[in-house]
Amino acid sequence: MTELRIYHTKIEPQWIDFNGHLRDAYYGLVASYAIDDLMDFLGLDAGYRARTHCTLYTLELHLHFLHEVKSTDDLRVESVILDFDRKRIHVGCRFMCSRVSDPVATTDMMLLHVHQGDKPSSTPFPEEVQAKLAQLQASAAARDAFAPGSRKIELKRR
Repeated sequence: MTELRIYHTKIEPQWIDFNGHLRDAYYGLVASYAIDDLMDFLGLDAGYRARTHCTLYTLELHLHFLHEVKSTDDLRVESVILDFDRKRIHVGCRFMCSRVSDPVATTDMMLLHVHQGDKPSSTPFPEEVQAKLAQLQASAAARDAFAPGSRKIELKRR
C-alpha cells in the first residue's frame, strides 16, 4: 500500500472532552486538514483551484474509533488512495499516535471532483491527476486490509 502523505497536528486543549479524550468532531476536522494536504500533493492545490474553479467535495465519510486519543498524544494521519475513477477518489486515513502501536482511528471518504460555479457539477480529473492516482492506488489486498468495514448503524431488537 502506498501511503501518500503523513499529516501531523498537535492536540489543542479545547479539542478534549470532559472524559479527557479527543472530541468526536475533531477527528473530522483533522481528516479534513489531511485531505487538504492530499489535494496539494496531487496537484489540486490553491493555484489549481483558482485557475480551474475545481475542488474536491466530500460525499461520504465513515469514521471508526479504535483507541482513545488523549490530550498528551501526538497525532498523525496517513492517507492512502483506496480506489478512484474519472471523478471520484476513495481515500482512507489512518490516525496514529506514538502511545499506541495500532491506528487509534480510521476513516474512509468518497471525494468528488467538482467544478464550482453558478451550478456546481462534477467533472473529470485532469489526465495528470488521474495518472498520479493510478501510481498511488493501493492494491486490492491492501484495500481489503485497510480498516474495519463500515456497517449499518441500527439497534437490533430481540
